[in-house]
Amino acid sequence: MTSASGGAPPVRRTTSQQRKQVLLRLDPAIYEALARWAAAELRSTNAQIDYLLRRALKEAHRLPREAGPPPRRGRPPRHDG
Repeated sequence: MTSASGGAPPVRRTTSQQRKQVLLRLDPAIYEALARWAAAELRSTNAQIDYLLRRALKEAHRLPREAGPPPRRGRPPRHDG
């Protein structure tokens, strides 16, 4: 089954696979630098932080095998009905 836009069907996550929400306190200058970097790479600031953390974990050989794939970029698919 494909979405109306012709792409792959949305991935459904079970409760244990839901993305975690965390409060992250950053120095304002660090946040601004991350936001500019994210904009330059056409990512949201949140997606940029996720990307950088995954890259750091992978380089340190600490990325868990059970870690899901990175979230898809772009607007989420519409759910009609």
